[in-house]
Amino acid sequence: MLSKNQEIIIVGGGFGGIRAGLDLARKLPGAKITLISEGQNFEYTPALYRVMNGRATGGACVALKDIFAGAAVKIIKAMIVAIDLGAKKLRDASGTEYVFDFLVLALGSETVYFDIPGIQEFSFSFKSLKEALALNQHLHQTFVACAKAGVDGQACAARLVIIGGGPSGVELAGGLAIYAREMAKKHHLDPSLVSVNLVEAASRLLPTLPEAMAEKITRRLKSLGVDILLNQAVTKEEEAGIYLKDGQIKTKTVIWTAGVKPNRVYAATPGLELDKKGRVVVDQFLQAKNFENIFIIGDAAATPYAGLAQTAIYDGSFVARSIIKKINGRALTPYAPKKTVYAIPVGPSWAAVLFGNRQFYGRFGSWLRYFADLRFFLSILPFGKALARFRGNQTLCESCKICQTDK
Repeated sequence: MLSKNQEIIIVGGGFGGIRAGLDLARKLPGAKITLISEGQNFEYTPALYRVMNGRATGGACVALKDIFAGAAVKIIKAMIVAIDLGAKKLRDASGTEYVFDFLVLALGSETVYFDIPGIQEFSFSFKSLKEALALNQHLHQTFVACAKAGVDGQACAARLVIIGGGPSGVELAGGLAIYAREMAKKHHLDPSLVSVNLVEAASRLLPTLPEAMAEKITRRLKSLGVDILLNQAVTKEEEAGIYLKDGQIKTKTVIWTAGVKPNRVYAATPGLELDKKGRVVVDQFLQAKNFENIFIIGDAAATPYAGLAQTAIYDGSFVARSIIKKINGRALTPYAPKKTVYAIPVGPSWAAVLFGNRQFYGRFGSWLRYFADLRFFLSILPFGKALARFRGNQTLCESCKICQTDK
């Protein structure tokens, strides 16, 4: 049995990191637990599409100090730039070093542009609250300029292009199809000028979901007025628009949701073995291969369902239990991947849900998604704060003066 005075460091304040921290603090009183995060807030990324569509940020952003209020977890705001696995040391951007006995790496992923010319320079990415707010502000500014332009200029400015037909792209397209046309009316533009184009390189949307489910979601998007372009790989982007395999779309707004890769720190860490996707090879206990007491969770672990929030949460709980068992001298239980539930909202009061082999659609699906969101907030905050934070999703939060005065 090890001393409970072990230094446990968690790097990453996302889904997996906060779950591991909360579980360790609750079940291992007296332990030295430190969570290192680049930001002071946890971002609930499933709510980003709502922020983009003019909703309040309350449901998308929670201060880490509120999540860990009353928990014996030290929170440090820092960017980890180097990890020495053998010496069990971390170094942040300021040069400060941290020594650990147990390390949980939950750094998540970052946007990847596949070396397509112009994409990183001219498109908007969509992985953080800051990016969602920047995109929302850009749309308002574009529509203000659009109202002063000629007919051709208006059509170009009101043409919105989303690259990537995965869950993020689909959620965003469904919301924008409604929101952008409402915004056009407030800016005294003809809503018929607004077009939302969803571009996917594959032969169908949502290739990881059952084909029949993807087809129903496709029909829903089309009913909302979304133009879907399949089998269209992006070749380059310029300031004037986007170039596809079979043509060009003139636009001032391109949103990139087509790719992510594990955080660059993993590839820069000597000793970590990576698979073809850049994920870290782990053993049956989610420990980095050949390294005991160093756990990889969430997006960067080479496990079947990595890349999803539910998997990161599941991994965080699993690793917390494993660390507790190690400290108490008990045998570890092998990791058993857990199949996730998909709940994809497509416009107001409609969602598609895949639960095992069962599928649900429409308003009932949106209720299931609603309660899944609420359940998560209840798992990280006291009841009153969770409910208040969750209700914040329902409050419109426009920064545009034209939209404010026209309500």
